[in-house]
Amino acid sequence: MFKRFLWLEWKSFFRSASVGKSIGLKVLLIFLALYFSVAFLALGIGLYPLLQEYFPDQDPLQLVNRFVLLWLVFELGFRFFIQTLPVLDIKPLLNLPIPRRKAVNFVLSKSMYSFFNFLPLFIIIPFGIFCIYKADYGTWNLLGWMLAMIAITQCVNFLNFIFKKRFTDDLKALIPAILTVVVLAALEYFRVFEISFWFGKMLDFLVLNPYLVIIPIVLVVVLFKWNQHNLESKFYLDAGLKQKQKDADTKDFGWTRKFGTLAPFLQQDLKLIWRNKRPKTTIYMSFILLGYGMFFYPNDAYQQFEAFYVFIGIFMTGIFMINFGQFVPSWDASYYPLIMSQNIPMKDYLSSKALLLSFSVILLAILTTPYIYFGWNILLINMVAALYNIGVNVPILLYSGSFNKKKIDLDKSPFMNYQGTGAAQWLVSIPLMVVPVLIFWLLEFFISFEAALIGLASLGVLGLVLRASLMEYIAGVYRKRKYAMINGFKQTGE
Repeated sequence: MFKRFLWLEWKSFFRSASVGKSIGLKVLLIFLALYFSVAFLALGIGLYPLLQEYFPDQDPLQLVNRFVLLWLVFELGFRFFIQTLPVLDIKPLLNLPIPRRKAVNFVLSKSMYSFFNFLPLFIIIPFGIFCIYKADYGTWNLLGWMLAMIAITQCVNFLNFIFKKRFTDDLKALIPAILTVVVLAALEYFRVFEISFWFGKMLDFLVLNPYLVIIPIVLVVVLFKWNQHNLESKFYLDAGLKQKQKDADTKDFGWTRKFGTLAPFLQQDLKLIWRNKRPKTTIYMSFILLGYGMFFYPNDAYQQFEAFYVFIGIFMTGIFMINFGQFVPSWDASYYPLIMSQNIPMKDYLSSKALLLSFSVILLAILTTPYIYFGWNILLINMVAALYNIGVNVPILLYSGSFNKKKIDLDKSPFMNYQGTGAAQWLVSIPLMVVPVLIFWLLEFFISFEAALIGLASLGVLGLVLRASLMEYIAGVYRKRKYAMINGFKQTGE
């Protein structure tokens, strides 16, 4: 049965409308996996000698055990926001004589082979081998420790499964857990109660008594069964349909009527952002990433390369423009065929998107003005970057949207969600982020800082002057690719 499930996933992958994007994304992820594998392997090989060199009076294994709990907390948080859980489309299986448990076990077993579970092995195994040959512990003691660490890694995997299912749709419910971690971290920092020390002592005791490895192994089985029970309880066609009743959101954004023919489209976009998780998250992230400059502006090392500040300015003033604009019109995929069947001017549809993106750039540019504290040059660069975003990058994003053929599920978690991501999203980053930095650097290097500012600002102004013609051209591209986009949005493959 497992082979059949894998075969179905294989066919689903290659029959998807976004197979090109999927293959490209897989290649990128394989490259990243190789990079981190080599990095972790180097750390695993060098960890024992490094600890011996810098902490000659302490046992390397006991020192590592003391920090295992901190690593596990970090890994669980990292997995929660980054790791994508395996999924299985159960609807076609419900009318077939396939036991629910087999389908559920396939999903859970597939998660056990996640790359996130293999990555710690590149540290655990080399470090364990060093301990076997250089430490005073017996071989069985170290083998028991390595097996326990592998089991603990699987515990984190299944805990992440539980956390994802419980908290992804309601991040506010995570607040008590986060506060608990903060309190324990404070107690640890002020040495009131060092929980990591006592956790390390338990691992030290396990090393001396390797038969205790049965405890983390039993814990893995318990967590597996817990997840198995949770998934089986939702293995129904109508699972999750019954939701809590709540008052309907009747906001109609009536103030948008002053924009004339663009008003209906603006209202639609604002309602989409207000009512759905993934687009709403782009708002939150835009405000959070306004602090991006604090990592670079206080550092004198970047003062010698002001072109890098253009990258920061483009990023901070255009983060919403980039996150939202690169998925136009995928946000509207569920009703895009309806839009195309109506007598709706494509230019008006795109102009409303341009207006929304431009307004976001202006708002974020205003919010970056406190960075004047680090110098007038920072303020000027941010304002020029905002002007470039509005005049040049907005039309570029809308043009790249004509190549989008993958719909977006608005209710899915935004974390590590690649829905709607295609080759256009990767390629568009070059003209968006790299080209303005290169233009600024060339003008500053060969002429002056002022000339570089004027050059970027002139391009932004030119884009605004030509906005009507550019929108007409982009609308024509959308009309030509109309049927390819509609067909792509009908596909359900990831």
